[in-house]
Amino acid sequence: MEVLIFFVFGLILGSFLNVCIYRMPRKISIIKPYSFCPDCRNSIKIWHNIPVLSYIALKGKCAYCGAKISLRYPLVEILNGVLYVFAYLKFGLTPYILFILILISTIIVISFIDLEFQIIPDQLSIPLIFLGFILSFLSHNYEVIVSDFKQSLIGILVGGGSLLAISIISKGGMGGGDIKLNAAFGAFLGWKASLLTIFIGSLIGAIVGIVVFKKTGNRKLPFGPFLSIGALVCLFFGEKILSWYFG
Repeated sequence: MEVLIFFVFGLILGSFLNVCIYRMPRKISIIKPYSFCPDCRNSIKIWHNIPVLSYIALKGKCAYCGAKISLRYPLVEILNGVLYVFAYLKFGLTPYILFILILISTIIVISFIDLEFQIIPDQLSIPLIFLGFILSFLSHNYEVIVSDFKQSLIGILVGGGSLLAISIISKGGMGGGDIKLNAAFGAFLGWKASLLTIFIGSLIGAIVGIVVFKKTGNRKLPFGPFLSIGALVCLFFGEKILSWYFG
């Protein structure tokens, strides 16, 4: 029952994440106006805005103008719901899970914004750093989450500093948004996981980059989404990977 609750809760919040993904990079308030069609600007009725189900019922089109609705909308909703279930199964119904759910949802918003606009808004990444630092003061038994504020600070410095060093060496090859984002991952997961995040993100990014370059000739890909995938892998499997490597 709890699994279903977390999944539905994730779907509902996923609908709000879509609002953030569309509006934040366009400097539109995420509160007002109410949801609207980007093409005809008509307000979307509540029954047209039910996560996933409305997309299926409307056959992926606006109820007013018939404009195609991006597949991103149900994808974000389902992704958020599934990851919420994983978080519940991993961390249980504890006070700490709220921090994890915020981390997951923010990662999703950041990734899709970065994919489309090649930016990572500071109003998303910087609060994550503070949130991870605050979490480090709460006592818990999860190896994958930092439980000491000193280790969280080290994670911030190593996570952000490592990408800052890469940015300096590559003369701007790494963006400031990526640096702050990995500092946030370091605050949550510690310095070892922040480095593992970079490794996993770089590996996946390199593979995807080769495929994209062969098909389109595009050499420029945002690193934020791949960094986020690395962080999610570390969040759910980091302790096993690090134990295997250092063991």
